[in-house]
Amino acid sequence: MQTTACAISKKSYTYPDWRFFRLYIIVPILAAFFCLALSAPVHAKQTQISDIDINRVLESEFWSDVAVDANLIDIKTQKGVITLTGTMSNLLAKERAERIAETIVGVRAVVNRIKVKPGVSRSDAELAQTVNDALLLDPAADSYKITPKAENGVVTLTGTVDSWQEGWLCVTAAKGVKGVTEIKNNITVKYKTDRPDLEIKKEIEALLENDVRVDDYLIKVEVKNSKVILSGTVGSLAEKSRANNDAYVGGVSSVDSVALKIEWWARDKMRRKSAYVTRSDDQIKKAVKDAFRYDPRVFSFNPDVDVDNGRVTLSSVVDNLKAKEAAEQDARNVIGVWRVKNHLKVRPVNIPSDDVLEKRVATALFVNSWVDRFEIDIDAVAGWVYLSGDVTIWFEKNIAERVAEGVKGVTNVINNITYPDSWTWKPDQEIREDVKDELFWSLYVDADQVSITVFNGVVTLAGNVETLSERKAAEDNAYEGGARNVINNLTVTYRYYGPHYDRSYYYPYY
Repeated sequence: MQTTACAISKKSYTYPDWRFFRLYIIVPILAAFFCLALSAPVHAKQTQISDIDINRVLESEFWSDVAVDANLIDIKTQKGVITLTGTMSNLLAKERAERIAETIVGVRAVVNRIKVKPGVSRSDAELAQTVNDALLLDPAADSYKITPKAENGVVTLTGTVDSWQEGWLCVTAAKGVKGVTEIKNNITVKYKTDRPDLEIKKEIEALLENDVRVDDYLIKVEVKNSKVILSGTVGSLAEKSRANNDAYVGGVSSVDSVALKIEWWARDKMRRKSAYVTRSDDQIKKAVKDAFRYDPRVFSFNPDVDVDNGRVTLSSVVDNLKAKEAAEQDARNVIGVWRVKNHLKVRPVNIPSDDVLEKRVATALFVNSWVDRFEIDIDAVAGWVYLSGDVTIWFEKNIAERVAEGVKGVTNVINNITYPDSWTWKPDQEIREDVKDELFWSLYVDADQVSITVFNGVVTLAGNVETLSERKAAEDNAYEGGARNVINNLTVTYRYYGPHYDRSYYYPYY
């Protein structure tokens, strides 16, 4: 940061009247204030984000998002609290709109009153059966005894699981079924053993410290009779949600994060600038292993972890493709990791025939809210699934791939689905300004560390970022700003630091 130094020479003057004396006193004071104003950082002048700015940015985010129909959403912001109203065709779109709103700087809370009006009509029995089938098809949720019940589109899930994360996986699987307008989660978490409060507290603190998406330094953790209380400061509503989820470790009955205040300035002042401890490979390995323990998709397989100078290599065997991908993402979200090599082998316990696997994938695609309307061809060969067909946008192509990857028995997916090039031309200068705006409002990226050049719609990003997630987020921001293509030359660097200082980060939404 550049500072401007102002020097005022001191001389002795004799003034004949009070007017000159006032000038003698006032002018140096004004000059000193002017000097400080020049030297102060730009963000220091802005003490709060106005509701008008929040509305403007969120409107822009909705219009640029390919999966949310901005025409159908109304936004009202009052003192940083956003209220969303309108209609969406599926529950995933409603929740996506809420998650986008959570990532806007200055947002303190989101009230989501969007109504879900599916384009299909299903009987309660049919919808309940479809949700049950979706749970059975999901390799992470199939082993839990969960009973779905449907009433006018509202699905209630009941049953017992061993952890909060297991229940969350079941709820997530049910949300993607077309026709579901709401999920009521009546799943009971029954822990196998009771744990002392101090043990729970230390485990939560360790998880927050290792999560690259959360600033743990200004978060205080208290545990009383298995109930967790989080207090302190975070930089965004999205970060608060992530910290809240991290706190659901084994033995926790509830998490209260009301006292965890959101201060928008934490995005800049608390970002983990020079706050990455130089961690040994053994420390990184332990952190990755700890992350696996709290992911039901991964922990039972206990993948082997090798760390060499911050480079993580995963090996051993899992029985489904979703577990392989979840393990890689868990490793990427650990502080100190700058590269992940995923050598996990996918070997299903029961390998279905090609015909059976094709039917499973077809069913999963047909009941999914995002891609159910498209004719997608499926060929399965010894666990490999080949997708082909036409969709309208890249988002739908990616969702089809994610859905296929989540089917039991699938070991690899080759996505040959096509979609038309929908890039809209605009001048390079306009693209650059829009990308700068996206980066400035991003919770994930330190915009001051990223340089932007644009030529014929192609955006080149250069500079240093501190995590793999930040690098990917900057690329996403560039596309949201209107890039035809992105050349990502950002380098991931972890900085040294001495004592604790400011830090903050968060996670990408679905």
